[in-house]
Parts: sequence; C-alpha cells; structure tokens
Amino acid sequence: MNIAKDYFKKQWKNEEFRHTYLEEKVKLDIEYHLEELKKDIKSQKPAEELINRVNFIEQYVLNA
Repeated sequence: MNIAKDYFKKQWKNEEFRHTYLEEKVKLDIEYHLEELKKDIKSQKPAEELINRVNFIEQYVLNA
C-alpha cells in the first residue's frame, strides 16, 4: 500500500494528473448522486426530499 501511496503523491505533483483526477472524481460523484436520485424517484420519496436532492446536485455542479 505504501508503494501506491507514494506513487499517487508523486503523480499528484503533476498538474495535468491532478486536473484529470479531480475532473473524473466530479463526474463519478455526480453520476452517483444521480443514481441515488433515480432510486428515490422510483421508491416515490416525498417531493420535498427529491427537490432537496436536486438542489444538492445543482450546488455540487455549480461549485465543481
């Protein structure tokens, strides 16, 4: 595990790597939150809860 940590730290110093990593992380986070929203819609959660989830995703995207 130390080898992987050291490699990651070394790569993190590279701006292109850091940018690409963070971009992919944001994409995966948004995808996850959208899947959770779909589950909530399918399970017919209250509208207020769905709206809160949409607002959360919207803020996440705007601040990304």
